[in-house]
Amino acid sequence: MKTTKNILLAALMLICSITTYSQKKNIVFLFADDAGYHDFGFQGSKTFKTPNLDKLAKDGMVFKQAYTTAAVCGPSRAGLLTGRYQQRFGIEENNVPGYMSHSSKLMGDEMGMPLDEKTIADYLKPLGYTSQILGKWHLGNADKYHPLHRGFDEFYGFRGGARSFWPLTQAQAADRPENRLEIGYEKYQEADKYLSDAIADEACNFIERNKNKPFFTYVSFNAVHTPLQATKEDLAKVKGLTGKRKVLAAMTIALDRACGQILDKLKELGLEENTLVVFSNDNGGPDGSKTCNYPLSGCKSNNLEGGIRVPFIMKLPNVIKPGSTYNKPVSMLDMLPTFVNVAGGNASKIKNIDGVDLIPFVTKKNKAEPHKMLFWKKENRGIIRMGDWKMLRFPDRPAELYNIEKDQEENNNLAYKHPEKVKVMFKHLWKWECELERPLWMLKRVYEENAMKRMDDKRTPILD
Repeated sequence: MKTTKNILLAALMLICSITTYSQKKNIVFLFADDAGYHDFGFQGSKTFKTPNLDKLAKDGMVFKQAYTTAAVCGPSRAGLLTGRYQQRFGIEENNVPGYMSHSSKLMGDEMGMPLDEKTIADYLKPLGYTSQILGKWHLGNADKYHPLHRGFDEFYGFRGGARSFWPLTQAQAADRPENRLEIGYEKYQEADKYLSDAIADEACNFIERNKNKPFFTYVSFNAVHTPLQATKEDLAKVKGLTGKRKVLAAMTIALDRACGQILDKLKELGLEENTLVVFSNDNGGPDGSKTCNYPLSGCKSNNLEGGIRVPFIMKLPNVIKPGSTYNKPVSMLDMLPTFVNVAGGNASKIKNIDGVDLIPFVTKKNKAEPHKMLFWKKENRGIIRMGDWKMLRFPDRPAELYNIEKDQEENNNLAYKHPEKVKVMFKHLWKWECELERPLWMLKRVYEENAMKRMDDKRTPILD
């Protein structure tokens, strides 16, 4: 009798487990902007205080080798939202008016993500999801590229790539209309508080209104991107730092507080157990903001690890083990298929995406690596990650080869010791590049030269 009861109990637990995973999950994607790899408590920082994100890390899984698809904001967001290498549809560089080469196919507000590319929100809509984007868009200023035309149901944010954390003046709004704070479509109203806090309020309001049906909120913070602006209250909480690092630490306090407010709202409404929460960042920390990418070399705009490897947390109760880590390379390309499958869809039926559903890998149902190869490209620079090896091709010097597993700092160039491996990786990189479209817009050549110089200046990891 006891044995029979045990069998029935085990069967019931299995059924509950299957039901828990098969039920449509809410999806909350917390996305920072230009943050340093090391500038979080869960990443090892002793000077930047992030208690809410540290708790999220303890409740979920921390990924040690998570990569964006680009070392700058706009292209990385295009890859993230489509699950496709953004170079496949002609996006390699940020769409920043005034910096573009006159040979570009698209210029000004027309620089945007092609309209035939589908987003995460497009795929979630037929699955019954209501989708919201907050904060930074940066995928086209023209009306035709607007988030509400790209699958999202709600938008509270700005179309451009960076703006003040305080309300814009009329003069500022007139000078850069893409930076106006927009509610829905063409309704502009500046927030009455610091922008990171306003974004958190809107996220919580959305969650409250949609608590009884599946939802996706893409919380695209502009923190901690420039301009470096913080509240007096947050600045007063920072001890032991001065200058830009102090302001950045205060901005990070606000970012962490906003994330904590959203996580608390999920708990308050009893949604925590049925919600996938992801936190990450769009690219490596830039040198100009005094971010810290330790122990990685490089920074934003170059393809050393410090430019493309980012903090990454994933929490899914009853599926992902709390307090765990994942050490194999993953990509922001993986968000779309992961979100679609968690929403009850079937990402394997989506054609021409480059990402994979991460859940089977992190739950060890699939013990292979999620990606045999990962690629990056910008101008004449091309990068391939294959297993533990990473090769970088440059326009002004011989290729470099690193064993990232043994040398994540990229200090020991092994290209001369392994010429055959370089040759094989060159061929894989070239084959991939032959699948890509020509860039729709390109920076003036001088900015590529500047990016190479920043890479050389940031070759050695620096700990704050």
